Amino acid sequence: MRVLVADDHSLFRDGIVSLLEAAGHQVIGQVGDGRAAVEAALELKPDLVLLDITMPIMNGPQALRKIKAKLPDIQVVMLTVSDEDELLLESVSSGASGYLLKSLTAEEFLELLRGLERGEAALTGKMTARLIKGVAERPTKIKHPDSLSSREIELLGLVAAGHSNKAIAEQLSISENTVKYHMKNILQKLGAKNRTEAVTQAIRAGLLAPDTQDIA
Repeated sequence: MRVLVADDHSLFRDGIVSLLEAAGHQVIGQVGDGRAAVEAALELKPDLVLLDITMPIMNGPQALRKIKAKLPDIQVVMLTVSDEDELLLESVSSGASGYLLKSLTAEEFLELLRGLERGEAALTGKMTARLIKGVAERPTKIKHPDSLSSREIELLGLVAAGHSNKAIAEQLSISENTVKYHMKNILQKLGAKNRTEAVTQAIRAGLLAPDTQDIA
């Protein structure tokens, strides 16, 4: 993947860059504040932006919203030392593809990034459980849950069970592009910004059982 790294601590940033390059990723830029992250993302159009939560000039969540507004297909993963539920919820609700603590081991970090390439969220199991609990407790507007087709509900159940797009395609005997097409429709119908939020919305609407979620 082509990666942009944004963190105001140069020592940590250098370490992440070295780790990514050793794992075969191409680091196309590194910046130290939120505004520079937005500018670099718009100019370089990376596949992935690793974005620190707390940065000068513009913080991570603000930069995230600006990046996703202009480049909705770019994946953004938040990096943080804080495991506060509110920051997690804010980040995912704003379109983040993941939320990773800086205390992760290098192996855990790289494995979660590899999951992004499989269409999975970059969240540990613990973070996913907390996210689903937090979103389920927060008042939200569910657009059209009754409009989901039986196929879409079946597919969403497989997403909730932690299957990648490839695995879902194989299980349902359809192409990965068809899986992506269905997911796009599901997100639109549920008013969800990402897969994890879609699963949570479906659980709240009674379309999936609460014990089905195990999103990677």
